[in-house]
Amino acid sequence: MMSFKSIRMPSQTLSSAQSLRRLTQQSRRYASSTAPRKADALVDGKQALPKRTVLSPEQRKFLDNALRVNQAGELAATLIYTAQIPPLVKAHPNLAPIMKHMYDQEAGHFKTFNHLLAKHRIRPTAMYPIWQAAATVLGWTTGMMGREAAMACTEAVETEIGNHYNGQVRELFSWMQGLKDKGEEIDPELHELIDTIKRIRDEELEHLDHAVEHDAKEAQPYEPLTNVIRYGCRGAIWVTERL
Repeated sequence: MMSFKSIRMPSQTLSSAQSLRRLTQQSRRYASSTAPRKADALVDGKQALPKRTVLSPEQRKFLDNALRVNQAGELAATLIYTAQIPPLVKAHPNLAPIMKHMYDQEAGHFKTFNHLLAKHRIRPTAMYPIWQAAATVLGWTTGMMGREAAMACTEAVETEIGNHYNGQVRELFSWMQGLKDKGEEIDPELHELIDTIKRIRDEELEHLDHAVEHDAKEAQPYEPLTNVIRYGCRGAIWVTERL
């Protein structure tokens, strides 16, 4: 099994949903160039077992931090929606299906990262109680502010989360390219992890689209609200990597 425990978060963040999608498209093109061969190698007429990748200390740290941040972020997302849904759906019953859809996907993401933390023995963040309270307050506040503010919250959060996941995908692809350049086999577990993060990223970007379609940009005040939320997300990521 691949020796997991790693990730240094990229410091660069994207300034818009458009640049975020450009990076997503680039990572998809890169993925196609690093896809594993379908044929299995045979040794003495027997199927060879795939080689397992041993991560460097820096890589282990990067992945450890990344998965811890991912799990905390998905916890926060489920709590934001949990707090938003009652006041929002009471005022706008037509939003019940889309809110349930987004909540269900976030709950699935949270379950995935809970499994990965347990599997690779990565500790959750020490900030858990604080993030739980902050996410609940953010969800309740924006839910009470109305549909546009709640959707602006989703847009802001998903923009930062999309940046965050794209950075991880780029880093993991660089590991694969390094292995390829050295003529080493690529660990199937590494492929599986990248595919999982890409799938979750795409679902988060779907939430961003839903938010914009439901008038996120009509929130008042739009820019102060989304800027506060985005900077809060960046700060939470930075802290969670370290604690």
